[in-house]
Amino acid sequence: MWNLDNTPPAIIEAEVWSSVPPEFGQPRPSDWSTANKFGDAVASFLEGPSFDRQGNLYVTDIPFGRIFRISPAGAWHLVTQYDGWPNGIAIHKDGRLFIADYRRGLICMDPVNGAITPLLAHRNSESFKGLNDLTFDAQGQIYFTDQGQTGLHDPTGRVYRLDPDARLTCLLANAPSPNGIALDAEERTLFVAVTRANQVWRSPLMGDGSLSKVGALRTFFGLSGPDGMALDKDNNLVVAHASLGCAFVLNHRGEVTHIVKSPTGSTITSLAFAPGEHWLYLTESTSGSVLRARMPKPGRPLFSHA
Repeated sequence: MWNLDNTPPAIIEAEVWSSVPPEFGQPRPSDWSTANKFGDAVASFLEGPSFDRQGNLYVTDIPFGRIFRISPAGAWHLVTQYDGWPNGIAIHKDGRLFIADYRRGLICMDPVNGAITPLLAHRNSESFKGLNDLTFDAQGQIYFTDQGQTGLHDPTGRVYRLDPDARLTCLLANAPSPNGIALDAEERTLFVAVTRANQVWRSPLMGDGSLSKVGALRTFFGLSGPDGMALDKDNNLVVAHASLGCAFVLNHRGEVTHIVKSPTGSTITSLAFAPGEHWLYLTESTSGSVLRARMPKPGRPLFSHA
């Protein structure tokens, strides 16, 4: 993993910032764990960290359909629980939470009362495979991944764009497990974490909105693969890895410049920068913890804070 200038990546040690309080459940089996964890009992599986304008951090708990809000002081509040498997969150500039739900498609949540509103449950009457993650661009278009149970055995995962006028475009249809998704600062490149291929795909966005010359920016290894992603203000891509207990910082050439190491658990599912800060927050799902690490650069501004 040494780079072209013959230097190794710098190591950044993360710390446990906060963990799921015991009152929010003990390990128990679920339909989700039967399909994804060999039936093992789990108390939670955290994903989707996203900050609102007040500095609160929202996370999802996939198996039990829960959305938590964590205050800047680390206090947990259950905002809502519903019949779904919520994964990625992207916050609109009006404050609403847009959620990629594996069971229910794209949904919205009111952060005040936790009310859930369906947004997009299928495409042309065909159900999605199982949505995973999403992001807004500066115009309010939503890019989202439809992962399902795809993999190298079934490379049919999809990436979509939903315009504010409700027009839906399929951008990719051959990804073996498309997961995290992110745009560079100029919004000329779409990055997709392709978990089962253990790669991050770099996808140039053309003037007509289509993708061209999609390629693998970086290939990893491990029992799982890259998951959630975020960019810093200098367009370095930070990639959570769901089996190696760390996140990787990639420069524009795909070199690993820094490795953020977990102090507990190996399942780093997703991450988010605190707005305007150097602090990176990461979900470690095996232990039900939210980690944080101080990064060399702050995160790039998101649509929610524009």
